[in-house]
Amino acid sequence: MAARTEGQRVDERSTHTRRVSPYLRPEILAAISGLELRARRVVEGFVSGTHRSPYRGYSVEFAEHREYVPGDDIRHIDWRVWGRADRLYVKQYEEETNLRTEILVDCSASMRYPDPSDGQGLTKFEYGATLAACLAFLLTQQQDAVGLHLFNDDVSAAVAPASSAAHLRAMLRALEQSQAERPTDAALLARRLPEALRQRSLVVLISDLLMDVDSLVRGLDRMRYDRHEIIVMHVLAADERTFPFRDRTRFDGLEAPEQTLTVDPQSLRTAYLDALDDWLRRLRTEMLNRQIDFVELSTADPLDVALRRYLAAREHALKR
Repeated sequence: MAARTEGQRVDERSTHTRRVSPYLRPEILAAISGLELRARRVVEGFVSGTHRSPYRGYSVEFAEHREYVPGDDIRHIDWRVWGRADRLYVKQYEEETNLRTEILVDCSASMRYPDPSDGQGLTKFEYGATLAACLAFLLTQQQDAVGLHLFNDDVSAAVAPASSAAHLRAMLRALEQSQAERPTDAALLARRLPEALRQRSLVVLISDLLMDVDSLVRGLDRMRYDRHEIIVMHVLAADERTFPFRDRTRFDGLEAPEQTLTVDPQSLRTAYLDALDDWLRRLRTEMLNRQIDFVELSTADPLDVALRRYLAAREHALKR
C-alpha cells in the first residue's frame, strides 16, 4: 500500500471543493495543512484545544433568529416563523467552536491592478481572493465558523459565519462572482462593517489599503472597541512596491478613470519610493500601537510560502 503525505490527504478530501473554485489551489492547501489559525486572546466562541459542540457551531442553547442566507444549514430553519412571516429565518445558537473568523476582502477598483490582460500574473484581488479562500478552507477543516464580507464603497456581498462545506461553497461563489470595481470608502470600516460583526471574532482584513489612513484607523479602532482581534493582510502589486518603470509611461487612475498622467518615470522614482516608505512606516506604526498583526504581501510572492510563513510564525508566538 502506497504511503500518502499530509498534503496528498488534503488534496484528496478537497478535490470537489477545488473543482468548483479557481481560488483554492492545491499547492497552497498542502503547504498550510497541519497549521491552525488561533486567536491570541480569548474571543467569543473560542475554546482552547477542544470542540465541545457535536453540532459544529450549534449548541442546544438558543440565542436569536436571523434571516436565512444561501449556505445556511436548512435543519436550523424555523418553519413556525416562516408560517407567520412568509420569510425564512434560521435559529442561531451560542457557538462552541474553537474560533469565529470574519474575512473582509477589498474588491474596490484599485484591487484590479495589474490589468490581467497584461499577462503579469494575478491581480491584487485575485491574490487576495485566493488568500481568503484558502483561509476559509483551513478554518472550515478545523470545524471553525468563518464568514465573508466583500466591500468597496458598500458591502457588495456577505456570507454569515458557519463551518459547513455548503457554507464554504457559498463563500467561494461570492469571491468568484465579485468584480473589482467602484472606489474604496474607508469610512465603511467604521460604519457598516462593524455593525455586521455581531459577535466578537478574529477579523482578517485583506486589502491594498489605498484609502484615507485616518478613516482606516478609525475603522480599526471601532472594531477593537468591540473587542475583535484583527489581522491586516496588506496586498500590493510588485510594481507598486518597486516602481520598475523606465520608459515614458501613462498612469491611469483605476478608481478615478478621468485622471491620467504621462511622465518620465525615472524622474519620479526616488520621490515615489520615499512617499511609499513614509506611508508604509505610518501603517506599521498604527498597527503596532494597536497590537494588530500586519502582514505585508506582494503579488510577486508565492502565496503558499507567504501564508505558511505567517501562520507558522503566529502559531509559534501563541505557544510562548
